[in-house]
Amino acid sequence: MTVNRRMVLGSFLAAGAFMGGKVRAAEGGGSNAAPAQPNNAHAEPGNATAPVPQHVHETVADQQYRPKIHFSPPKGFMNDPNGLIFDGRYYHLYYQHNPFGPYAGHVHWGHAVSTDLYTWQDLPIAIHETEAGEAYSGCAILDRDNRSGLFPARTQDKPQPGSVETAAQKAARLLEGKGEQDQREIDRLAVGPLQGHQKSEYLAALRDDPVAGKDVPVPMAPALPPMAGGLVAIYTRATPQRQTQYLAWSPDGGQTLKDYEGNPVLDIGHNSFRDPKVFWHGPTEKWVMVVVRSREHKVSFYGSFDLKHWMHLSDFGPSGITGVDYECPALAEVEVEGEAPGEKRWVLFVSINPGGPQGGSITQYFVGQFDGERFIPDDTIVDLTDFGKDSYALQTYENMPGKQTVYIAWLDNWQYCEELPNKSWRGIMTLPRKVVLRRDTAGWLRIAQNPYKLEALRKAAIPFPLSRLEAQSSRQVAIPAGEAIELVLDAALEERHNSNLPDGEQGRAGRFVVVFSNRQGESLSIGFDGFSCQLWLDRSNLHGFSHPFFTGTFSSALVPGSRRFKLRIVLDASTLEVFANEGMSVGTALIYPANPLETLSVQVTNAAAVIHKLELYPLRQTVSRLEQN
Repeated sequence: MTVNRRMVLGSFLAAGAFMGGKVRAAEGGGSNAAPAQPNNAHAEPGNATAPVPQHVHETVADQQYRPKIHFSPPKGFMNDPNGLIFDGRYYHLYYQHNPFGPYAGHVHWGHAVSTDLYTWQDLPIAIHETEAGEAYSGCAILDRDNRSGLFPARTQDKPQPGSVETAAQKAARLLEGKGEQDQREIDRLAVGPLQGHQKSEYLAALRDDPVAGKDVPVPMAPALPPMAGGLVAIYTRATPQRQTQYLAWSPDGGQTLKDYEGNPVLDIGHNSFRDPKVFWHGPTEKWVMVVVRSREHKVSFYGSFDLKHWMHLSDFGPSGITGVDYECPALAEVEVEGEAPGEKRWVLFVSINPGGPQGGSITQYFVGQFDGERFIPDDTIVDLTDFGKDSYALQTYENMPGKQTVYIAWLDNWQYCEELPNKSWRGIMTLPRKVVLRRDTAGWLRIAQNPYKLEALRKAAIPFPLSRLEAQSSRQVAIPAGEAIELVLDAALEERHNSNLPDGEQGRAGRFVVVFSNRQGESLSIGFDGFSCQLWLDRSNLHGFSHPFFTGTFSSALVPGSRRFKLRIVLDASTLEVFANEGMSVGTALIYPANPLETLSVQVTNAAAVIHKLELYPLRQTVSRLEQN
């Protein structure tokens, strides 16, 4: 009996499994009924139609605030990182990009590659805005074995062992099988809400797909490249009426991305359904998509064997801080430090905007377990990735060497990103950060994050010998103009013995302060308060940018009762990243001094301090935009 594919998909909808291909699946109504959802979360001025590029003249601020080691776009506007993947030779950075002006809107996928995550080469736009909509956030994966059937056959003289079937070929084989083993494999593979005959119908739909059924080659040798498949992108096509998930494949290692002819592959009839992150889940032998129903504050999980047909597995949320929108989810298996070798937990990252505790956009995370179908948090604890307000929409790298967890985030905030003083370009990425899980003093698992291999950029250290600071004293050193710098500090405030020193605004138990300043009286401070054991970051005395939402000060609790702390501070033009206590507390902030900062000083108030370590490095420039402006 021939199975009608459209009828099969209809039965899946009744079971709660939403699939793509050429059929659009809707929730809560007919196939073309879009529920009452808001438009996309970023109804910014740049989203207004601009039929021709708007030329913006470069200003002094464009060069003054251009980072030297952080990635920024050659021109136009940049926000979320997309498609972060290591292909065996290059690290790819795709990103949300408006090439026509320094405002959000007309979203394309910009593209750059690197061999070290710091030195970037710009490539042509990878995905364009089309009549079907803007190219919103998404991800990239390696379909090594061409399970999708998207890639043309490779020819080779001799077949290699270890041939891998496409999903269509496996489905055909299983449906023709008569034995108990075939039925057990169907039961094992068809994970999710499908039951009984619906599992076979799902496999029949895969078998009958006109593209998936094409002949595919035996996989090439496992080295990258070559491979039978290649790089695939999954992203959101967005219009004011609808947001759907699209599939694109690359014939040339990621430089060009070609849309699958059967797009969209996932359409549930919402206009607030976006930002897919896809990974291969080995234990259940399928692709898993993590995507948000943003205004409903839900993270949805979908499964697929071929990247083109998706079945709904489960939902997570609302949970944690909801804000207005959930965005840019990421699910990663992260190493747990200090426990059994190989111990890992799953971490679900969810960005929220607006509504972050610091104001505007921020990213939260949950630690838990994932079985290929559902994410179950270990506890009710929810935490933020940052105590500043300028780290958002993080995405983890796929296929990292050693299975490390490394991410890049957008170093900005939707509250003011379109009004910053630089005019011809806007948008910066954070440094790449390696993430592990570590238990805090209360026993909770929390992420610890540190710059990934930043040491390779260090030049000769700037001499700054210092082992002790007496109460009410300071030391200073000049820092090189126009260079990124890194400060590594390990210090401890001593107990306060002289009660004759005033309390005033200097802290009951003393304070230790790192200050970057200039002769015009501007200052940027990062300080530790010995009484509360808290860290602060204060950018309020910089005069290059003023905005109602450009919050001046932030703070983070460190180890209760401990007067010792460690800091790693990276200052690069308009960016500041502070990693405290080996990455257990991280603060990210845009900074806009009206004049370059030229002096670094360390000072204490009414308690002395011991300096266990102090190292100051200029960092080698890796990103130059002079020739492109």
